[in-house]
Amino acid sequence: MANYKDLHGFEIKHRSSDPANPIKGEIWYNTTTQTLKVAPLIEAFSAGGSLPQGIGRGHCSGTQTAALMHHGALGGGDQPNDAKTFEYDGSSWTAGGDVSNMMRAMGGSGTQTDAMGFCGALNPRHPAFPPANNQLAESYNGTSWTAEANYPAVRTGITGCGAGQTATLAFGGDDASSTKTNETYEYNGTSWSEEGDMNYSSYALGGAGTSTAALKVGKVDGSPDANQAEEYDGSTWTNVNAQTLSRQNNFGTGGPQTAAYSAGGRVPSISLVMESYDGTNWTTRASLATTREVGGGAHTAPSETALAVGGTSPYSTSTEEFSSTVTVRSVDTS
Repeated sequence: MANYKDLHGFEIKHRSSDPANPIKGEIWYNTTTQTLKVAPLIEAFSAGGSLPQGIGRGHCSGTQTAALMHHGALGGGDQPNDAKTFEYDGSSWTAGGDVSNMMRAMGGSGTQTDAMGFCGALNPRHPAFPPANNQLAESYNGTSWTAEANYPAVRTGITGCGAGQTATLAFGGDDASSTKTNETYEYNGTSWSEEGDMNYSSYALGGAGTSTAALKVGKVDGSPDANQAEEYDGSTWTNVNAQTLSRQNNFGTGGPQTAAYSAGGRVPSISLVMESYDGTNWTTRASLATTREVGGGAHTAPSETALAVGGTSPYSTSTEEFSSTVTVRSVDTS
């Protein structure tokens, strides 16, 4: 019978103790415990702290341990927009300063202490209260919201990314006549400047990265392929490999351009699938526990911890935390 070295070209390492920082896929024999050990990568979503109230069509900024959920609507369907802002510390949500403009289906960027929110619909979708798409913008400093220069055009279903008040990138969305747009604008803390157009006009899309290295995913422009993706280099958008799934109403998208993720959305039914992007290819990862759309997400890289919160209809209070960890396991050789 062939031994391990004959099959794989090397021997299993013998160690007196388990390594402090094992490598994914590593295998060794612990001579002290006389146990064969392996270090697989374990990925999963687990329950986090619940939001004080259900929110959908808002924006989530920051990281898994320092997130900001802001703007959006209550309940779902025709329910009113909401003024609440909530901050997450990795275990629980607490109220922050109320927003100045109650908007939903809007764009945003930044961190828990330096965030932007812009455009969207001011009224709920109800026959008596038609949505008033707007061009308002405001910033958050960790305590309160302050008015910023208006976005150059009326938009809803827009998205954004970037560092916050002084480096925000905004792209896509519907204009005042509900026509999808491919326009891109950058905000420097004082004014908006028009940048290179996307290759595809898009609505209800996802955005990740910075104002000079951004990623756009999904599109709703009348064509069936909503999995299209583009990268932005500070001036030009370039088509890149598409997502595995066609997504509308991207639930959560975040992270840097070369370590981004996208989860949930409608494909065409509401999904629980998560995918990650390494700058070239998309890979299917652990699934959400609950199907979700029109919620919020935050992402930390390179540690690959992510957050999924709110969304669906009626809008949820639940939070899910994603972890990807190399974990030591014993092998039963009996």
